[in-house]
Amino acid sequence: MEKKKLVIGVIGSDVHAVGNKILYHAFTAAGFEVTNLGVMVSQEEYIEAALETAADAILVSSLYGHGELDCRGLRDKCDEAGLTGILLYAGGNIVVGKQDFEDVEKRFKALGFDRVFGPGTPPEETVRALREDLGIRDE
Repeated sequence: MEKKKLVIGVIGSDVHAVGNKILYHAFTAAGFEVTNLGVMVSQEEYIEAALETAADAILVSSLYGHGELDCRGLRDKCDEAGLTGILLYAGGNIVVGKQDFEDVEKRFKALGFDRVFGPGTPPEETVRALREDLGIRDE
């Protein structure tokens, strides 16, 4: 079976690289083909990479708290670029301060994200969600 393709990176002016590396290794080990854009990634770079690789999903990470601002408009830009319906995930410490995660999740879903993961989410949980959303059955 052909591997599902993911584009991952840390959005905006965020330079937190450790979690990004952990996710890269977890997704690769789980059998995904991963394009890792690293840190300080713009929305346009995610879209370009997704188009170039024919990605099945874009996973946006943020740890410095400004993910909500950095992610605004990404779904619309994806649609405009021809990536209509691409799976969009956001995760990490994506808002400033202690906020109720249910509220944060609602706001990100309103921005067009399919799933939202809070700080400290184990990579295995994201892998399970990807398999479910991309229709991958365990062999």
